[in-house]
Amino acid sequence: MDLVKIKTLVDLVSESAITELEITEGEEKIKIVKSPNSGNQSTISNSLNSEVVISDHNSVTKNVDNSYVVKAPMVGTFYRSSSPGTSPFVHIGQMVKEGDTLCIIEAMKLLNEIESERTGIIKEILVENGAPIEYGQHLFIID
Repeated sequence: MDLVKIKTLVDLVSESAITELEITEGEEKIKIVKSPNSGNQSTISNSLNSEVVISDHNSVTKNVDNSYVVKAPMVGTFYRSSSPGTSPFVHIGQMVKEGDTLCIIEAMKLLNEIESERTGIIKEILVENGAPIEYGQHLFIID
């Protein structure tokens, strides 16, 4: 199932009185459960037993064995540092705290700092500096 379809289903559950929705498409199975104390947050479980959390600020976090994937909240150009010739914001193996800047995404001539939503260690950087990125593209894996 693609991210747009999943996001549409999450929005449907969030905006309705439905508290749980389960859909099977071929071998893929998605279960969306609205938590009573979560505000604008729904949890989705798929048949691989990983979770995707989509919150009100449109960032997507995927839990995989206590790691999570930071995904691009917008389309743009990925930059690891604030300007050419300066040190990258983060390196593999570096400890980051919630709120630390991970990268910059340039979109429509605006520089958007992407911050970590969790404390952890940068396990992988999945995008090359200066590369164009798509909405929802995996950027970092943090343990």
